[in-house]
Parts: sequence; C-alpha cells; structure tokens
Amino acid sequence: MNNESKTKSKRKKREKVDPNHYIDNKEFTAATIEYVEKSREAAAKGEDSPIVSEYIGECIVKIAERTASRHNFRDYTYRDEMVSEGIISCLRAVGNFNFEKSNNAFAYFTTICWWAFVRKINEEEKRLYNKYSLARKQLLYDLPEED
Repeated sequence: MNNESKTKSKRKKREKVDPNHYIDNKEFTAATIEYVEKSREAAAKGEDSPIVSEYIGECIVKIAERTASRHNFRDYTYRDEMVSEGIISCLRAVGNFNFEKSNNAFAYFTTICWWAFVRKINEEEKRLYNKYSLARKQLLYDLPEED
C-alpha cells in the first residue's frame, strides 16, 4: 500500500448530523397548546390544573440542560441549581403560554430558562458578596489593636 491510499483510507467523510433538532418544535407546541386548553377547562370548572404530560416535562428538561450548556452559563459551579430553577420556572409558566400571541413554545420556554439562570446568578453573586464582606469584617475585628 502506498502513502496515498493510506491517507485516503484514514480520511472518512464526516457523517451528517441529524437535521432534526433535539426537540420537535411543532410537536412540542401542539402538546403545550393541548395542555393549556385542558388547564383552562379545568379552571373554568373550578378544578385543579391537570398534570403536565411526560413529553412536555422531558422537553423542558432538555431545554434547561441545553441552555445551561451554552457558553454564558456552563462554567458556573452552581450549574445544577440553575437547571433546577429553570425547570421549576418553566413548569410554573406552562399554563401561561399564550398560543394566540405566539406559536413557538420552544422560544417561550428557552426565554424562561434564560431569565431563571440570570436570576440565580444574581442571587449567588449577592450571597457571595455577603459572605466575603462578613469574612472581611470578621478579619478586621480579629486584628490585634496597636498601641
């Protein structure tokens, strides 16, 4: 075997990535609209809201995980807490999705996750500031007095 054939055999064409995204927006939006309609019917009857379907829950978890892996959020040590906050915020807002205004549930929940992450980062920064300022005050308090 000569060198040319070796390099050709080593080089493989990259397999094309599946053109479908990790969430089918049309299917996810349809499931969300169906849930919102059931939720509104239950509210009209004075009943509790129905439980979110497993598909919607899986999509929300995928959205939160994928948003957390963006370069904006991936290096924080409390990334898991951010994901949890994003999921909780999305589950609280499922019934508020207004399909008459928008037909894009994916964008709606991604935005909710994004702002939940920003809120969590701000909370953690405040907590760290308080922690370090208290430590600094304690350090200053413990210094021996000079005569």
